[in-house]
Amino acid sequence: MTQANYKHLPKDVDEIVIRPFAFDFPDDLDPVWAPGNPVRSHFFNGLSMTMPYLEPYLIRSILRAREFVTDPGLLEDMGGFNRQEANHYKCHRRYNELLKSNGYPELAELEDIMTAQYERLETRSLRTQLAYSAGFESMTNGFTHWLITKRVSLFAGSSPHVSSFWLMHMIEETEHKTVAFDTYMAYSGQYWPRAIGVLHGSGHLVGLGIRGMFRFLKKDKLLYRPMTMLKILKELSLFVVNVGPFCFRALLPGFNPRNERDPQWMKDWVKGYTTLPEDALIPLLDTSDPVMPVPFGAAKQPANAV
Repeated sequence: MTQANYKHLPKDVDEIVIRPFAFDFPDDLDPVWAPGNPVRSHFFNGLSMTMPYLEPYLIRSILRAREFVTDPGLLEDMGGFNRQEANHYKCHRRYNELLKSNGYPELAELEDIMTAQYERLETRSLRTQLAYSAGFESMTNGFTHWLITKRVSLFAGSSPHVSSFWLMHMIEETEHKTVAFDTYMAYSGQYWPRAIGVLHGSGHLVGLGIRGMFRFLKKDKLLYRPMTMLKILKELSLFVVNVGPFCFRALLPGFNPRNERDPQWMKDWVKGYTTLPEDALIPLLDTSDPVMPVPFGAAKQPANAV
């Protein structure tokens, strides 16, 4: 039964849209997709490795909570959340298979570790599982703002496939940013487990991503070089500076993800998407453009689109 003091509030978006999420990555995709920056490339690659294990876990925890939720608006949002997340993890799985086939087959060992860790997490109470999910999603909101607002400095000159893939993923994360939080509040609503979940979900996921980054860099024989260590420190510092404030606000008792304003670029992308003809391919970003605008419209759509 939904908590008596829970009230479902409007989202920032009118609906959670289920879009085609299948990027036609080239078979010879270079895992160092940010030219000259293997550390940044492999940090994101390490995070991608977690998605086929994290996102099915999020889906299953939301499904378990459905029997305790009676609010029709929240139930509809939960369905949209799960359908978007299912599209995301399937695409990450395809991308990860390319990473393994293009030079990193030993990452299968890391995937076994992730499988075991999320299986153990699913033996915990549903409150703990939902707190983890809500905590992770609050960190993801900060990650979204970072990638979108700093897209030029992060992705300029990078693979348009990988850049478009990450930014579209973040746009949809913003659309459903309230759902894991609302589900936790409807099921439990207790402050301290939710606050612990922010640290648990964020720390666990980022830790796995960093672990993956180290494995990529070790295979490249770059990990133990002093310059690589400095670059790792720089990339992780950028992450902390840009994402940390969102995690801090999520720890506060009155936190609600609705209070985090969506980036205008995200809103423009969502609006632009509605102009696409039915069954049209989603255009790739032009990562050579100095402002990297939303890729909709004849003047902005690159020839190579997905």
